[in-house]
Amino acid sequence: MPTIAFAQLEPSTPVEDICAQAARQGADILLFPEMWNIGYGISEEEPEVWLSRALTLDSAYVEGFRTLARRHEVAILATLLEATDEGARNTALLIDRTGSIVLKYAKVHTCDFAAERHLSPGNGFRTCTLETKAGPVNVGIMICFDREFPESARILMLEGAELILTPNACPMEINRLCQLRSRAYENMLAIATCNYPEGVGECNGASTLFDGIAYSEEGSRDMCVFKAGSGSGLFTASFDLEALRAYRRSEVHGNCYRHPELYGMLIDKKVEEPFIRSDRRV
Repeated sequence: MPTIAFAQLEPSTPVEDICAQAARQGADILLFPEMWNIGYGISEEEPEVWLSRALTLDSAYVEGFRTLARRHEVAILATLLEATDEGARNTALLIDRTGSIVLKYAKVHTCDFAAERHLSPGNGFRTCTLETKAGPVNVGIMICFDREFPESARILMLEGAELILTPNACPMEINRLCQLRSRAYENMLAIATCNYPEGVGECNGASTLFDGIAYSEEGSRDMCVFKAGSGSGLFTASFDLEALRAYRRSEVHGNCYRHPELYGMLIDKKVEEPFIRSDRRV
């Protein structure tokens, strides 16, 4: 049963202390909120100020996470505002317990109606097999607003994801929580989301773990196996990966009964009223 630590903390919290505590609590994976290196401190005013804080993958910040993952033998989903040749990106790096970067993801669905329009979107969804002390798990990543597009989780499911790690930085109210529940339900996978606590921007905590198992022999069940409150803390929660794998072999969701030959409209780039927006990235 993989154990996930949720760093629902202020971005000023020392990372070394967080990693050491996560290891003491038996975490296999330590998950941070979105854009941890600047605490998602972005605004539409003076973007050059916060964009100047973007970091490269060979920065001391990234190397520090790699060292801590190796030292504490804990996989870490580290997040940052990344400097690239294509512009700054909202990036997450999955670092395994040996300190190797095994998966890099840049947010595809940037919030172009707000300050994220100054960022360069990512170019795809990818997965990897993460080796943990609890055994291998197939992992994908999506970031915050990606959650609002069913395609994000669907593609990750099709690529083999059993667990989606989701850094976040927004108010997690009932409708956004329902989006995560839906993504877990329809793809039969676990989704772990880490948000900033109340007091950091507009965030309100409510980090969650949905295990993806909607039905048992007793009938319908609550897939939410963990939900944090609004305050700061390093929380841990586990999910039964073997039970999820057995569930995926027998239930009807996922990929077996899809009809992709009928879904061509999903890749049509045409946008018509009432969805036309002047700030849409073309």
